[in-house]
Amino acid sequence: MEVQRLADGLWRWTSRHPTFEDQTLGTTVGSVYAETDDAVVLVDPLIPAEPDERRRFLRALDRDVDRLQRPVAILLTCEWHARSADELHERYATTDERPPDVMAHDVADDEVVFWLAPQRAVVAGDALLGVGGLRRCPDAWLAERGSPERLVTTLEQLVELEPQFALPSHGDPVVRDARTALVAALEGPPFGE
Repeated sequence: MEVQRLADGLWRWTSRHPTFEDQTLGTTVGSVYAETDDAVVLVDPLIPAEPDERRRFLRALDRDVDRLQRPVAILLTCEWHARSADELHERYATTDERPPDVMAHDVADDEVVFWLAPQRAVVAGDALLGVGGLRRCPDAWLAERGSPERLVTTLEQLVELEPQFALPSHGDPVVRDARTALVAALEGPPFGE
Protein backbone atom coordinates (compact mmCIF):
# COMPACT_ATOMS: atom_id res chain seq x y z
CA MET A 1 0.00 0.00 0.00
CA GLU A 2 1.15 3.49 -0.82
CA VAL A 3 -0.56 6.53 0.73
CA GLN A 4 -0.12 10.00 -0.69
CA ARG A 5 -1.28 13.22 0.99
CA LEU A 6 -2.09 15.57 -1.89
CA ALA A 7 -3.62 18.55 -0.06
CA ASP A 8 -5.51 19.38 3.11
CA GLY A 9 -8.32 16.86 3.28
CA LEU A 10 -7.26 14.97 0.13
CA TRP A 11 -5.43 11.63 0.12
CA ARG A 12 -4.94 8.90 -2.47
CA TRP A 13 -3.93 5.37 -1.65
CA THR A 14 -3.10 2.38 -3.79
CA SER A 15 -3.70 -1.26 -2.94
CA ARG A 16 -3.15 -4.52 -4.75
CA HIS A 17 -6.45 -5.65 -6.22
CA PRO A 18 -7.24 -9.29 -5.36
CA THR A 19 -8.60 -10.20 -8.82
CA PHE A 20 -7.56 -7.46 -11.27
CA GLU A 21 -4.43 -8.17 -13.26
CA ASP A 22 -3.40 -6.41 -16.43
CA GLN A 23 0.04 -6.51 -18.01
CA THR A 24 0.02 -2.79 -18.79
CA LEU A 25 -2.12 -1.39 -15.98
CA GLY A 26 -0.64 -3.58 -13.26
CA THR A 27 -2.39 -5.05 -10.23
CA THR A 28 -2.64 -1.99 -7.98
CA VAL A 29 -5.58 0.38 -8.05
CA GLY A 30 -6.07 3.82 -6.59
CA SER A 31 -8.71 4.99 -4.14
CA VAL A 32 -9.42 8.50 -2.84
CA TYR A 33 -10.21 9.98 0.59
CA ALA A 34 -11.58 13.55 0.68
CA GLU A 35 -13.02 15.73 3.41
CA THR A 36 -15.99 17.93 2.57
CA ASP A 37 -18.19 20.08 4.79
CA ASP A 38 -20.85 17.37 4.83
CA ALA A 39 -19.05 14.04 4.71
CA VAL A 40 -15.89 12.00 4.60
CA VAL A 41 -15.83 10.90 0.98
CA LEU A 42 -14.29 7.60 -0.14
CA VAL A 43 -14.14 7.01 -3.90
CA ASP A 44 -13.74 3.44 -5.16
CA PRO A 45 -12.27 2.35 -1.81
CA LEU A 46 -10.15 -0.78 -1.54
CA ILE A 47 -8.93 -1.79 1.92
CA PRO A 48 -5.44 -3.32 1.76
CA ALA A 49 -5.47 -7.11 2.11
CA GLU A 50 -2.13 -7.55 3.91
CA PRO A 51 -3.02 -7.83 7.64
CA ASP A 52 -0.61 -5.18 9.03
CA GLU A 53 -1.44 -2.70 6.27
CA ARG A 54 -5.16 -3.38 6.76
CA ARG A 55 -4.92 -2.69 10.51
CA ARG A 56 -2.93 0.52 10.01
CA PHE A 57 -5.27 1.72 7.27
CA LEU A 58 -8.46 1.09 9.25
CA ARG A 59 -7.01 2.67 12.43
CA ALA A 60 -6.12 5.83 10.49
CA LEU A 61 -9.52 5.94 8.79
CA ASP A 62 -11.31 5.37 12.13
CA ARG A 63 -9.37 8.31 13.63
CA ASP A 64 -10.32 10.62 10.76
CA VAL A 65 -13.99 9.66 10.76
CA ASP A 66 -14.11 10.07 14.56
CA ARG A 67 -12.28 13.43 14.42
CA LEU A 68 -14.59 14.89 11.78
CA GLN A 69 -17.86 13.50 13.17
CA ARG A 70 -19.39 13.40 9.70
CA PRO A 71 -21.07 10.55 7.84
CA VAL A 72 -19.05 8.60 5.30
CA ALA A 73 -20.11 8.90 1.65
CA ILE A 74 -18.89 5.94 -0.40
CA LEU A 75 -18.94 6.89 -4.07
CA LEU A 76 -18.28 4.57 -6.98
CA THR A 77 -17.16 5.66 -10.43
CA CYS A 78 -18.67 2.42 -11.75
CA GLU A 79 -20.39 -0.55 -10.13
CA TRP A 80 -17.46 -2.91 -10.74
CA HIS A 81 -15.32 -0.68 -8.49
CA ALA A 82 -17.37 -1.59 -5.41
CA ARG A 83 -14.26 -3.27 -3.98
CA SER A 84 -14.50 -2.73 -0.16
CA ALA A 85 -17.68 -0.63 -0.23
CA ASP A 86 -19.89 -3.17 1.57
CA GLU A 87 -17.41 -3.66 4.42
CA LEU A 88 -17.06 0.11 4.88
CA HIS A 89 -20.85 0.60 4.83
CA GLU A 90 -21.04 -1.87 7.72
CA ARG A 91 -18.18 -0.21 9.63
CA TYR A 92 -19.32 3.44 9.50
CA ALA A 93 -22.42 5.59 9.60
CA THR A 94 -22.80 6.20 5.88
CA THR A 95 -24.96 8.46 3.80
CA ASP A 96 -26.56 7.59 0.49
CA GLU A 97 -26.39 11.25 -0.50
CA ARG A 98 -23.53 12.60 -2.54
CA PRO A 99 -22.25 15.75 -0.80
CA PRO A 100 -23.32 18.97 -2.55
CA ASP A 101 -19.73 20.00 -3.33
CA VAL A 102 -19.04 16.71 -5.13
CA MET A 103 -20.37 16.54 -8.67
CA ALA A 104 -20.82 13.39 -10.79
CA HIS A 105 -20.20 13.76 -14.54
CA ASP A 106 -21.44 10.94 -16.78
CA VAL A 107 -18.83 9.50 -19.13
CA ALA A 108 -20.79 6.34 -20.04
CA ASP A 109 -24.18 4.83 -19.26
CA ASP A 110 -22.67 3.14 -16.21
CA GLU A 111 -19.64 5.27 -15.30
CA VAL A 112 -19.01 8.73 -13.87
CA VAL A 113 -16.05 10.96 -13.14
CA PHE A 114 -16.26 12.90 -9.88
CA TRP A 115 -15.38 16.55 -9.38
CA LEU A 116 -14.34 17.25 -5.78
CA ALA A 117 -14.83 21.02 -5.66
CA PRO A 118 -13.13 21.73 -2.30
CA GLN A 119 -9.91 20.09 -3.49
CA ARG A 120 -10.29 20.94 -7.21
CA ALA A 121 -9.80 17.27 -8.04
CA VAL A 122 -11.05 15.05 -10.87
CA VAL A 123 -11.44 11.41 -9.77
CA ALA A 124 -11.83 8.83 -12.51
CA GLY A 125 -12.39 5.09 -12.52
CA ASP A 126 -11.62 3.57 -15.91
CA ALA A 127 -12.32 6.59 -18.18
CA LEU A 128 -8.89 8.13 -17.56
CA LEU A 129 -5.66 6.21 -17.15
CA GLY A 130 -2.40 7.46 -15.68
CA VAL A 131 -0.11 5.42 -17.92
CA GLY A 132 2.41 7.35 -20.02
CA GLY A 133 0.77 10.58 -18.88
CA LEU A 134 -2.94 11.07 -18.45
CA ARG A 135 -4.81 9.27 -21.24
CA ARG A 136 -8.42 8.67 -22.20
CA CYS A 137 -9.45 5.04 -22.06
CA PRO A 138 -9.60 3.14 -25.36
CA ASP A 139 -12.68 4.03 -27.41
CA ALA A 140 -13.60 0.33 -27.50
CA TRP A 141 -14.15 0.39 -23.71
CA LEU A 142 -17.02 2.83 -24.24
CA ALA A 143 -18.50 1.39 -27.42
CA GLU A 144 -21.32 -0.57 -25.75
CA ARG A 145 -21.71 1.66 -22.69
CA GLY A 146 -21.94 5.07 -24.29
CA SER A 147 -19.67 6.87 -26.69
CA PRO A 148 -16.16 8.28 -26.79
CA GLU A 149 -17.76 11.65 -27.64
CA ARG A 150 -19.52 11.74 -24.26
CA LEU A 151 -16.19 11.25 -22.49
CA VAL A 152 -14.61 14.02 -24.58
CA THR A 153 -17.48 16.41 -23.80
CA THR A 154 -17.22 15.69 -20.08
CA LEU A 155 -13.45 16.20 -20.08
CA GLU A 156 -13.89 19.53 -21.90
CA GLN A 157 -16.28 20.63 -19.13
CA LEU A 158 -13.82 19.52 -16.43
CA VAL A 159 -10.95 21.44 -18.08
CA GLU A 160 -13.00 24.62 -17.64
CA LEU A 161 -13.09 24.01 -13.86
CA GLU A 162 -9.27 24.39 -13.73
CA PRO A 163 -8.51 21.20 -11.76
CA GLN A 164 -5.36 20.93 -9.67
CA PHE A 165 -5.46 17.12 -9.43
CA ALA A 166 -6.47 14.26 -11.73
CA LEU A 167 -6.74 10.99 -9.83
CA PRO A 168 -7.30 7.93 -12.00
CA SER A 169 -7.90 4.52 -10.50
CA HIS A 170 -5.26 2.96 -12.74
CA GLY A 171 -1.78 4.40 -13.08
CA ASP A 172 -0.18 7.55 -11.76
CA PRO A 173 -2.08 10.57 -10.46
CA VAL A 174 -1.51 14.09 -11.75
CA VAL A 175 -0.65 16.21 -8.71
CA ARG A 176 0.35 19.44 -10.48
CA ASP A 177 -1.32 21.29 -13.32
CA ALA A 178 -4.06 18.75 -13.94
CA ARG A 179 -5.76 21.15 -16.34
CA THR A 180 -2.81 20.85 -18.75
CA ALA A 181 -2.81 17.06 -18.35
CA LEU A 182 -6.55 16.91 -19.17
CA VAL A 183 -6.04 19.06 -22.27
CA ALA A 184 -3.26 16.70 -23.37
CA ALA A 185 -5.57 13.71 -22.80
CA LEU A 186 -8.19 15.39 -24.98
CA GLU A 187 -5.78 16.26 -27.76
CA GLY A 188 -3.85 13.00 -27.74
CA PRO A 189 -4.98 9.57 -28.87
CA PRO A 190 -6.78 7.26 -26.44
CA PHE A 191 -4.67 4.76 -24.50
CA GLY A 192 -3.38 1.96 -26.71
CA GLU A 193 -3.76 3.86 -29.98
